[in-house]
Amino acid sequence: MSALRARCPHCRTFTAVAVGDGYECHSCGGTFSAGVVRVPAAWGSGGEGMAEGARIPLPYPEAAIVERAALDAQNVAVAEALPRRPVVVGGCCCAHVGAATGVAARAGRIAVLWIDAHGDLNTPETSPSGNLWGMPFRMLLDAGVVAAEDAALVGARSLDPPEIEFMEHVGLDDSVERALEDTDGLYIALDLDVLDPSEIDVLIPEPDGYSADELEALLCTVAGEATVAGVGVTGLLATERNAAVTARMLAAAGF
Repeated sequence: MSALRARCPHCRTFTAVAVGDGYECHSCGGTFSAGVVRVPAAWGSGGEGMAEGARIPLPYPEAAIVERAALDAQNVAVAEALPRRPVVVGGCCCAHVGAATGVAARAGRIAVLWIDAHGDLNTPETSPSGNLWGMPFRMLLDAGVVAAEDAALVGARSLDPPEIEFMEHVGLDDSVERALEDTDGLYIALDLDVLDPSEIDVLIPEPDGYSADELEALLCTVAGEATVAGVGVTGLLATERNAAVTARMLAAAGF
């Protein structure tokens, strides 16, 4: 399929065509502010529910579905598939690696706002589980896609000791203002387990999370202060309320 064409979420035909930063459907006439890249994979044990969550219905044309047998290949394919204004919907947070890499290749010096109940800052040597989905933020930092001073970890409340040690070593914290300073664009990595379990259905719920209203307000504020060059949503299960919450948060981010 041409990178300029996508499946319209309204009439379900491949007649949504890229126009500027968004899409216009030549069949039903719908216009859209962004395009979706779906990454239905979970790089860890027992993540099938998250992989299925990447297929939830969203009000944006579907520009690509990326399925690869290796994470490195997935990263390359996601980066290459990104629309001008990308919404990446992944199973696990590893989808953010290719997405942020692709955004950085276009935008230059990017900020990354990692909104997650977990740090995703482990390495194969420090991970208690060995699941790759606990490492993608660290992958981006170690690869130099984003510098620690241009990144912020927001909403984390379940960190492993090596993650805390790493954050202290590189000066990573939850300061959004610091991360946005002097950057050319922003990638938002949103794992919906940052929300309180009463608000969302996720594989790894953590108590005492944000309310939906609090997260929406945060995203609205950030979208008003930075050029959001891309956003990814991960960690959710394929439930009806999750689709509604996801669409609400993407709208708050300006998509």
